[in-house]
Amino acid sequence: MSSHTPQSSHKLINGEFSADDAKTILMALINNKIQFHQLERWSGNERLGADNPVVSRRIEELMQTKEALAALIEESEAKGARLAIHCSIDITMLENAAAS
Repeated sequence: MSSHTPQSSHKLINGEFSADDAKTILMALINNKIQFHQLERWSGNERLGADNPVVSRRIEELMQTKEALAALIEESEAKGARLAIHCSIDITMLENAAAS
């Protein structure tokens, strides 16, 4: 058993964008996440005949985030402001509980 936990960090978005470009980038990202979880919820309903409350809650969280982002982008458009977006993905490999 290794004491080292493999980790990595990757820049997903890093730059300054017009409101229009920020909207394109961020809405594509969040819509993709929402679609992923909607498909996961549909699949669970088909297989198990029941809704997964964790997935449904995550969809709701993402919808709220989407609304907040849309409001921020709309505000930046009204002000003629640009948006600096810095988004990283940090990944930690977890030990498989079944293997321990």
